[in-house]
Amino acid sequence: MSSLQGYIDRRVLLVLQDGRAIVGVLAGFDQKSNVVVSDCKERVYGLDEGVEEIPLGLYLVKGDMIALIGEIDDAIDQAVDLSTIRAEPITPIRY
Repeated sequence: MSSLQGYIDRRVLLVLQDGRAIVGVLAGFDQKSNVVVSDCKERVYGLDEGVEEIPLGLYLVKGDMIALIGEIDDAIDQAVDLSTIRAEPITPIRY
């Protein structure tokens, strides 16, 4: 839990168990690993078109829905042309 403290006010990528990829600034978290992400966008991947970014604004994500949290290097992220990336969407986790 305390490892999330280092990500506060930094851009992060959340990969959720339902396959969504959320990018935004980590604003806060609690003891259950629920997180608040500000200025966030969902990145939707597809094989036919480039990555689509859907603005979400301020977003609350339940901790048990999060599969991965990682910090994004802004310089590298801005240098990537998302319209040229083709990828299969991440499939949801099945129990």
